[in-house]
Amino acid sequence: MRILVTGGAGFIGSHLVEALLDSHSVSVIDNLSTGRRENLPDQVPLFQIDLRDRESLQAHFREYAYDVVMHLAAQVDVRTSVEAPLRDAEINIIGTLNLLEAVQSQRPWFFFASTGGAIYGEKSHLPIPETEVPQPESPYGIAKLAGEMYIKHFARVHDFPYTILRLANVYGPRQNPHGEAGVVAIFTHRLLKGETAFIYGDGEQTRDFIHVKDVVSAFLAILNAGECAYSQILNVGTGKQTTVNALYQTIAESIGTLAKPTYLPPKPGELRRNALSSDMLSTLTGWKPFYNLSTGVKDTVSAFRQDYS
Repeated sequence: MRILVTGGAGFIGSHLVEALLDSHSVSVIDNLSTGRRENLPDQVPLFQIDLRDRESLQAHFREYAYDVVMHLAAQVDVRTSVEAPLRDAEINIIGTLNLLEAVQSQRPWFFFASTGGAIYGEKSHLPIPETEVPQPESPYGIAKLAGEMYIKHFARVHDFPYTILRLANVYGPRQNPHGEAGVVAIFTHRLLKGETAFIYGDGEQTRDFIHVKDVVSAFLAILNAGECAYSQILNVGTGKQTTVNALYQTIAESIGTLAKPTYLPPKPGELRRNALSSDMLSTLTGWKPFYNLSTGVKDTVSAFRQDYS
């Protein structure tokens, strides 16, 4: 199939592109604000387009046609969305709308990388299933929910299939420790550089940390499932809670440092507890995560060491 990945030069997108290349023709749209051309194999066409540029998007889809569009390009930092909600909306809402308008006549299968943390808000029962009502508490979560609703609308009106993946906290090689939301990458980078790592709040807040390769395998499992995955909203997570303190300790042990973190006041807009149930995805496709936190962190630390050597 002819597949387009938006944000394909970024962290998750580049891993996804590599995996898709085994069986498909893959192209990438990325404005390279956080993504890097060197993340992509040389043979992959890269079109440097910002999703906020409606005219350039329209021109691209007049020239190129795709069977599947996987939309991963986004502003992904909850804290940034709180500080600059208008910019977040321009990228995550208007950018998604521009893309939907550009592809509607081609009627591709539209994959959307949504959020499984920020979109649900605080819930008393974990792990969270897809049946829980979204209650986003940050502009980022609000924008992702708006994106989901626009996708459903366009799919219904223009008669094309979609699948929405609500991702847990993704980590792994290539995650940007400077410009993206990713505490694993941030801790790993700072500790490898001999710098102090910061924990906001008491560190007992929990997250569902999932390795990027497990996320990629979920995309592939859904793609292979075909029509039975149409019109589905599916969580992609491990179902396990890990405190930020425990995560820090796991990373520090993997690196071999006794350095202690510095604790700072909590940031607004962040959840206290989160973990996702992926039972629907497992039932539909047979998918299950391969990496536990220890092996995933070791893989990540090893990749960062190689980058810094």
